[in-house]
Amino acid sequence: MGLDDKVNNKAEELGGKVKEGAGRATGDERLEAEGKAQQGESKLKQAGEKIKDAAKNVKDAITPDHKDRR
Repeated sequence: MGLDDKVNNKAEELGGKVKEGAGRATGDERLEAEGKAQQGESKLKQAGEKIKDAAKNVKDAITPDHKDRR
């Protein structure tokens, strides 16, 4: 996962928390629900990126490194 992706996903999650809190404070159930949904979407993106990272790590672990061969 690139640093930009991590930052963007965390920012999206934080934005969702702000929306949720604002909705709760003002009694706006729709805004609160949007905030919760935004947080969920961000967490799914983060999980997908972690899966990609794990798959890359597995690939790197089983693929011979040709630079070390002579």
